[in-house]
Amino acid sequence: MVIKVFLASSSGSTAIKKKQQDVVAFLEALKVDYAQLDIACNEENRMWMRQNVPEEKKPANGIPLPPQIFNEESYCGDYETFFDAKEDNSVYAFLGLPPPPGSKHALAEEEEEQEEADDDREEEDLQSEEEEELQQLEEQDEQGSEVVSRGLWRLVFSRPYRL
Repeated sequence: MVIKVFLASSSGSTAIKKKQQDVVAFLEALKVDYAQLDIACNEENRMWMRQNVPEEKKPANGIPLPPQIFNEESYCGDYETFFDAKEDNSVYAFLGLPPPPGSKHALAEEEEEQEEADDDREEEDLQSEEEEELQQLEEQDEQGSEVVSRGLWRLVFSRPYRL
């Protein structure tokens, strides 16, 4: 999976340039594979980006500003959503990527999976214990019915019959 970052190489806005640099520098620091696609020099990139940014994410004028981030064909977000993910320590989830092995997030996911597996085993154990208890109770009930039946039989037939 390649992350696509749509940038404008010749933007006149220093705010846009800083946002683009922030995204690229952070992806490089994380060693994420990404491709920079220039929308200033390549009309095809510009049209693709504009067509694939969801309508609800477009500004009022309808033209999304760079940087825009995609995972292959899937839209991840703009700079603001990237920044929020960075602040929340959830950039890998934002990008739709698994966390790298050995990272805190990967270890947390492994622990979560282990806890779920343990919970499933505990639930299975409880179910089998409950089934065993139910079976024992049914057996005891059957034995108890036989004892009651024998006791009633003795009670009824051991007394002399009187008219």
